[in-house]
Amino acid sequence: MIIGYARTSTTEQIAGLEGQIRELEAAQCKKIFQEQVSSVAKRAQLEAALEFAREGDVLVVTKLDRLARSVADLMALIQTFEKKTVGLRILSLGMDTQTPTGKLMLTVLGAVAQFEREIMLERQREGVAKAKVAGKYKGRKPLADELRQEVVRLATSGLAKTHIARQLKIGEASVYRILASTEKDN
Repeated sequence: MIIGYARTSTTEQIAGLEGQIRELEAAQCKKIFQEQVSSVAKRAQLEAALEFAREGDVLVVTKLDRLARSVADLMALIQTFEKKTVGLRILSLGMDTQTPTGKLMLTVLGAVAQFEREIMLERQREGVAKAKVAGKYKGRKPLADELRQEVVRLATSGLAKTHIARQLKIGEASVYRILASTEKDN
């Protein structure tokens, strides 16, 4: 059986999720698992897809970054596929791990992607350090007390964190940070 897996990082990325599902349907996926969760969070639908897959099945994803968050994660997933004798197909790369060349290319591409991310983070840290020395980096601007109080008020009224962020025009991470610091204070 051909099984599809689609993922976006946030609930706001509806079009991206729908696009992935269309591509997976075009690839003849009989069952599609989908979720809207960050790659660092628990990916329940990926786990469900892996549990569902049987020997000889193929898991299809549109892009590599929809599946794995790092080379180590990718290697662990590949080991799981190999133990279950399940193939992996990545549409954007035209890659299929049921061939030796496909396995090699997947490993190389995963390593390159992780290398690029680490280089980007290193440059970012260097830029921040340089800006601090020059006195141009002040860090995150503290949120006003009124805004903090409004976040807490909306959260206690039962409004979802994503809706709070949208309504107050702040990042969702800021909402979580405010609520976490409020819990610590209490």
